[in-house]
Amino acid sequence: MTKEITDSTFQSDVLDTNQVVLIDLWAEWCGPCKMMNPVIEDLSDEYAGRAVIAKVNIDDNPEIPTNYNIRGIPTFLLFKNGELKEKIVGLQTKEYLHNKIESYL
Repeated sequence: MTKEITDSTFQSDVLDTNQVVLIDLWAEWCGPCKMMNPVIEDLSDEYAGRAVIAKVNIDDNPEIPTNYNIRGIPTFLLFKNGELKEKIVGLQTKEYLHNKIESYL
C-alpha cells in the first residue's frame, strides 16, 4: 500500500527518516498522474520494507510542491537519509523508477 504524505507529516515521514523515499506528486484532475498509479502501486509492493513509496496530493498539500519548486505533475522526488537526491518530471516507466530507487538502496 502506498503511503500518503501530507504537509504536516512530511518532516517525520521523509526528512527525519534514513530510508529511501520516492514521492509521487499528483492531483485528481491529472490524467498522466492516473496513468502512473499502477506503476506506483507495483513499486510499493516490490519495495515493502526496503523503501518508502509515497504519494502527495498537491491540491490538498500546497507546501511540499511550493518548497520543491514543482512546476508540473506528475513529478517524483527521491530522497535518501532526508536529503533530496533526484527530481524526476513527467511520465516514467516502472523500470526507470525501479533503477533509480535501486541506485540509492
